[in-house]
Amino acid sequence: MTTEFVLFMLLVAVILILIYRYYTVNARCEEVGQELTWHTYWHKPELYEMVTTPERGTPSERHLVSHLLASGFKPTAIYHDLMVQSNNGKTTQIDIVVATDAGLIVIEVKDFSGWIFGKGNQDYWTQVSGYGRYKNRFYNPFKQNEGHIKALRGLSSQMATLPMYSLVVFAGDCELKDVTFIPHNSYLSTFYRSIEAVYDIIESHPSAHYTDRWEVANLLKAAVESGANSYLQEQHVYGIHDMLGTNRRYE
Repeated sequence: MTTEFVLFMLLVAVILILIYRYYTVNARCEEVGQELTWHTYWHKPELYEMVTTPERGTPSERHLVSHLLASGFKPTAIYHDLMVQSNNGKTTQIDIVVATDAGLIVIEVKDFSGWIFGKGNQDYWTQVSGYGRYKNRFYNPFKQNEGHIKALRGLSSQMATLPMYSLVVFAGDCELKDVTFIPHNSYLSTFYRSIEAVYDIIESHPSAHYTDRWEVANLLKAAVESGANSYLQEQHVYGIHDMLGTNRRYE
């Protein structure tokens, strides 16, 4: 076997690999509604891009979106990085909403490591890390998600009565050490059991009565579009700082 023949066969193999990659990546781009470019040719689109984009939300949120898609949920049922503006001008940012037969599952994703302590009726929970050397207080995620659901209910008369369930998902290397008194219609999960929690919510509740599914879908789509609005993002950050009082502290 001559050197020229070996080089020729290697060239043929490379060409065949490139052709195969072109068709497989192009098919994936069509699936997620993305144009095939030189960049996407070498970087296959992620599963979450059927729903959202790489710059939206946190990696854990996008990972959960991919996890939901891989578990059988349709892209049209998942809404990521929503922004809801109430009549008084206040904005509410929501990580993920999943539209199901049982109603809407409103998901708050938390990235924490260490031990997590808290009760459903407390305003603040505690994160302990570094073998007990570091403690961090953070706002009760159930109360936070309660505000998200309240904002969604204010969008229409149908949304006001539609069943909604709160799911708090802790991503990262954390342990739910002592978390009790979880509120009614609220659920708590680590990332690895989050899909199990979603399915349990659906299976343990009766089918919801949607008077107009298109209205719900359009309202959630509009909230996703608002989440990409830079002005509303700035207003939301300002509102958080105003609530915490950081913009009125001089050091």
